[in-house]
Amino acid sequence: MNLQVDYDSTEGDISNGNLSVDKYGFEHSEDFNPESYEIIMSEYLPVLTRRSEKWSQLLKENTKVQKNLKVKRYVRKGIPNKHRTMIWMASSGAQEHLQMNPGYYHSLLKIQHDPMLEESIRTDLHRTFPDNIQFHDSSQPCLLTALFNVLLAYGHHNKDVGYCQGMNFIAGYLLIITKDEEKSFWLMDALLGKILPDYYTPTMLGLKTDQDVLGELVKAKVPAVWQAMTQHNVMWGLVVSRWFICLYIDVLPMETVLRIWDCLFYEGSKILFRVALTLIRHHQKLILEGQNFPDICECFKRITHGEFVENCHAFMQNIFKEPGSLSTATVTKLREICRERIQAQDSG
Repeated sequence: MNLQVDYDSTEGDISNGNLSVDKYGFEHSEDFNPESYEIIMSEYLPVLTRRSEKWSQLLKENTKVQKNLKVKRYVRKGIPNKHRTMIWMASSGAQEHLQMNPGYYHSLLKIQHDPMLEESIRTDLHRTFPDNIQFHDSSQPCLLTALFNVLLAYGHHNKDVGYCQGMNFIAGYLLIITKDEEKSFWLMDALLGKILPDYYTPTMLGLKTDQDVLGELVKAKVPAVWQAMTQHNVMWGLVVSRWFICLYIDVLPMETVLRIWDCLFYEGSKILFRVALTLIRHHQKLILEGQNFPDICECFKRITHGEFVENCHAFMQNIFKEPGSLSTATVTKLREICRERIQAQDSG
């Protein structure tokens, strides 16, 4: 399968003229405002055109994608969809693993399958993007079989993880973009094995750790919000676990999530904190208006909607300015502290 959905042209637009769905096959929400969307896209399309030209020139000059400041700058400004799969594969190391293991993915589908693994995956299959026409049985093409295959292969490949809820959305999202099972499998391996270790294990230690890390970062960078959370006894896991476990899928608009994932595959998981800190810092006035526990929980739902997140190009510029400096060393140190604290609590 090699269909590419290109957001800087109408070619490959999965909506096929259906105004109730977007070009990726997602049905528009009830509060979708076509006029507002047209205004944002009219500003964004010239950016896309310019970025597409620059990427085409860069890739013409370099047959292999190198990690350097120029490419990092290009990635932060957005990867055109026609190059997205290739850049994700190259920058995450997934392409190298695919080439080093020819035929490995297909061999996983031929071995005897664990019936419990199969059952777990099938249970969640039809819960995956029910609002996307590509995941409906009646659609052509239908991505459900491909989704099942990717999750089954990954379950056999990484027996420590097997299958956990949330992985279906990650795999489904990758298939929407790549339309290729094998590439989606190796990208998923890069995400779960290298970029986000221990997020999808039974204990979810990596996820719990990063939620606590965010709390520490908010304490340092937006102390008033941290005080409000503490005062009203709102646990970070309660309001941000979905942001992290779904990597902002179904939390932020599609185009914005794609831009976040461009950086996630290139720069690693630090980008998840930049997004969260930007959302919290930008909306701290709203959050501080919350009078109680339910108020604050509702605020965290509201801050992921609206023009601030819909204008993905401006939003991505914000995430590299608004939170200020955020070094890998800082995140690593906080992870060590938070992980030890969680393990001590669990063992106690």
